[in-house]
Amino acid sequence: MTTSLNIADLWRRLKERKDQKARDLIINHYAYLVKITAGRVVTSLPPNLERDDLVSAGVMGLIKAVDQFDTGRQVKFETYAIALIRGAILEMLREEDWVPRSVRDNVKSLERTYYQMEVRLGRPATEEEVATEMGMTTDDLQKILVNTSRANILSLDDMLIGGGGDGGERLHLTDVLQDENSNVVSEVEAAAIKSTLTVGIDRLPERERLVIALYYYEGLTFKEIGKVLTVSESRVYQLHTQAVLRLRGYLQRDSVLFTG
Repeated sequence: MTTSLNIADLWRRLKERKDQKARDLIINHYAYLVKITAGRVVTSLPPNLERDDLVSAGVMGLIKAVDQFDTGRQVKFETYAIALIRGAILEMLREEDWVPRSVRDNVKSLERTYYQMEVRLGRPATEEEVATEMGMTTDDLQKILVNTSRANILSLDDMLIGGGGDGGERLHLTDVLQDENSNVVSEVEAAAIKSTLTVGIDRLPERERLVIALYYYEGLTFKEIGKVLTVSESRVYQLHTQAVLRLRGYLQRDSVLFTG
């Protein structure tokens, strides 16, 4: 594997001299991120997809990350690359539309319930309160949360804000990361969304906030997070799903309510 010193030199050659050989070597050096990220994004493949499909999409994300990365920013390339790789894989999955309609319906219903109850209660609703509101047991709610999360249609890399419906403009987590080719308008928009997202995360219940931090910012797997929190991996899936449902409500419906 290329040493850290060599990598620094390769980055200089790419950014200063547009050296394509250096670009290829950097992509090859970080190719391992694609396999790791693909394994985290999709725990079980739908029948119409192969693991190679995920890898191919992830490679495109990695290439985009290499081309857009600003070495002058205080951001680790691995963090930036994983976000774009994950985003590219999720985009491919969305285009395939492999998630059952029943799961999508559950997502919409849960998101609406979490949002409406928080507005009514003035605080995040508990699982027991949400289950009662939806006319089901807590166990049933937890099963839905696990199945929804494992379907991988809920992620901070998925839609954050925009049209909301089919064909609407969508902003992804990868869009709020630094892009050296972005214009002033998009930078201002990204900064606003990032600020709203930060406020939303701060409003989450403590355990959900910790799951988001460990998964997206520290790069831990759900299994590793379970060990940190001393809970099962399934419980982490539930906490992650609840957190993202709440955040989607904050960002898509009434961000002013949560920034005042």
